[in-house]
Amino acid sequence: MAASKPRALAAAAASYLFIVSAAPTKTAVECTGSFEPVSAADYVAAINPGWNLGNTLDATPDEGSWNNPPVQATTFDDVKAAGFKSVRIPVTYTHHFTGESPDWTVDPDWLQRVEDVVDMALERDLYVITNVHHDSWEWADVTQPGANLTMIEEKIYRAWVQIGEKLGCKSSLVAFEPINEPPAETAEHGAELNKINELFLQALAESGGFNTQRVVTLVGGAMDSMKTSQWFEAPTGYDNPWAIQYHYYSPYDFIFSAWGKTILSTDDLAAIEADLTNIRNNFTDVPLVLGEFDASPLNTEPAARRRYTDLVVRTAAALNTAVVIWDNGLDHLDRETQTWKDPHSLSILMNAAEGTPNSFADATTDAYATSQSSSAYVFHKVGDAVEDYTVSLLLNGNTLDSIAVDGTDGETLAAGADYSVTADGGVLLTTEFLGRHVSAGAEAEPGSKANLTLSFSAGATAGVEIVQWDVPVLESSSSKAVAGADLLIPITFKGLKHPAAVKMLRSDGVYLFDDWTQYLGPLQAAYGTYNGQWNWLGDNLVLTSATVDAVITAGVDTTFTFDFFPRVPGNSVNYTLTV
Repeated sequence: MAASKPRALAAAAASYLFIVSAAPTKTAVECTGSFEPVSAADYVAAINPGWNLGNTLDATPDEGSWNNPPVQATTFDDVKAAGFKSVRIPVTYTHHFTGESPDWTVDPDWLQRVEDVVDMALERDLYVITNVHHDSWEWADVTQPGANLTMIEEKIYRAWVQIGEKLGCKSSLVAFEPINEPPAETAEHGAELNKINELFLQALAESGGFNTQRVVTLVGGAMDSMKTSQWFEAPTGYDNPWAIQYHYYSPYDFIFSAWGKTILSTDDLAAIEADLTNIRNNFTDVPLVLGEFDASPLNTEPAARRRYTDLVVRTAAALNTAVVIWDNGLDHLDRETQTWKDPHSLSILMNAAEGTPNSFADATTDAYATSQSSSAYVFHKVGDAVEDYTVSLLLNGNTLDSIAVDGTDGETLAAGADYSVTADGGVLLTTEFLGRHVSAGAEAEPGSKANLTLSFSAGATAGVEIVQWDVPVLESSSSKAVAGADLLIPITFKGLKHPAAVKMLRSDGVYLFDDWTQYLGPLQAAYGTYNGQWNWLGDNLVLTSATVDAVITAGVDTTFTFDFFPRVPGNSVNYTLTV
């Protein structure tokens, strides 16, 4: 039986009528099965925690165009087995429209692929949120000068009529999200996005099926908590149960390793709690979904990352907010090997979502520190004597149960002989134990030597990696800047196989980028930003073409100081680009 259209459709605003009249006439989808309605609050409670199928159906121009092959059903098995309750399936439609105005026909093969992937998740009893994704910047950016709002409104409406028709008979496990992170800079832009939310609801009503009963997660400007709080206005006259979805990638410099930031400071920790609390205070009675957040194992220091994950998820849970972690296929689940890159972070997420206290390694939280400590590692410098080493822990009310060495031939440490618990709850690893993994000789081989898993009376496990390190060695220390290409600098790593941060200082004393960083701490002043300005690839450090070109434009020789973990004085190498 076809679902009835909402009251608002009969009294649609005049500004929307052109869309309805322009759309091809088609009978709304009728469903033969039954539908179990669910409130938005119950839906949000049920989906926590969730996982994003990132860089897949949202890739442009097609699935498989970016860093992931077309998704296989086994990926959803892995997500389900890990404990996730839901998946968000972002979909970009830009390159799959086969018609122009007014119908904006979507390729039926693409719609079928979307349905097939949604069904993969549903077959595993996973809740699903699906959306219109990178279209937000490819054709639906209302902030662009001369933006064709008529086209944007018409196209988003027609897209959702067709998506609604295709997915309209799915169960109440499926929810819809109108558009991902739509840009907005002014109240006028915010008002236009409110209109798009209403067009989305109107399109769902037009499409038929169960879509007027289906949960939707509405959006505000950029899905930013502050812009949403400022400009979002709830639609009226529609029957759909609704929540608000927002995204959170703060502190920006920590999440994206910008300006040398590898420390999660006490101020950062306070700001995270305040940010999540503020949007809840602005929408006290509205179900909230934190639809994207992430601190990636690719570029964030593990102790800080795990504490960040715990704080975000735990705070969200206390505020009745569901979380859906972003995973672009490089961050968390290795879809090919079907393994999780940081199982400790995963365990922290699951336990925090349940409200179970987690214990984890402590780390520096002083943004102005001159060095950085992290108990996610035991760092032993080549040539130093092997001595007792204390791992500082944040127990959060738990007690240590056991310590094991990872691997098929792993060992369980013996209390007393191998370790002891300190008065403040830390773990002292004995010289006898450490001597089985590191050595005092100057010729000792650097690198990762063992991974320990610490288990506690409750909550997640904690990971500690034993690393024997020395200062890395560059193949060369300088070259002439050549425009238009990334510069790869061969390196012999001697410990962890990636840099921590890169300082970029011209020979005249001027910062190559962002002179305002002089006001930051000594581990950030004059430092560049990961990915945009520096990176690494295998056994090569990388200065991006943008960085090389900046040196040429400045016309001044520039020295790049590559820091490594541990971030202590002396554990860095210099490379100079000349002009």
